[in-house]
Amino acid sequence: MKIDEIMQRSPVIPVIVVERLDQAVPLAEALVEGGLPVLEVTLRSEVAMQAVGEIVRAVPRAIVGVGTLTRAEQFAEAIDAGTAFAVSPGLTDALADASCHHELPYLPGVFTPSDVMRAQSWGFNALKLFPAQQAGGIGMLKALAGPLPGVGFCPTGGIGADNFIDFLDLPNVACVGGSWVCPASAIANRDWEQITRLARQVHETLASKSGAGQA
Repeated sequence: MKIDEIMQRSPVIPVIVVERLDQAVPLAEALVEGGLPVLEVTLRSEVAMQAVGEIVRAVPRAIVGVGTLTRAEQFAEAIDAGTAFAVSPGLTDALADASCHHELPYLPGVFTPSDVMRAQSWGFNALKLFPAQQAGGIGMLKALAGPLPGVGFCPTGGIGADNFIDFLDLPNVACVGGSWVCPASAIANRDWEQITRLARQVHETLASKSGAGQA
């Protein structure tokens, strides 16, 4: 599966921080149950890579990615964990070169038009705008659409329940990334029902907007 195909599988990619290994599987199950099967597990804890492996084995409906790749050697580690794709906050020559040597769908991060052009020179046309709001948000994405057509974005950073639909309305946005569907407090309290409910609200909001547009 290519990265653009993965991005089309879910309007929202939950950005997950797993602090305890026993949180990984029930968290993934809660999000998948709520209709968000594409998950980005960030490498922001010591158990993150192990958590990816646990989810891959226990939640077959999940499409599990590794986020926050910053070093080339992490590609091999992610593949060993069974990940389906990789995400990074930016793009270096080392990361781009490593991605060419590993058959792993990759979503590199960009912040400026120059970043986008540089990513395109490496052959990447599916990109993560990060941090999206600080990069200019919706205004930036609209501005990029004209001179840089053919790029599909996953804006991440500052996206929430109150604005994700506005980003998804843009023709060059394939999906968004966000952590509002899996808040740290709910994970710490093991409130999986709340997380499933927040995930379902994504689809309810989309359906409501679609219905309003047809009225």
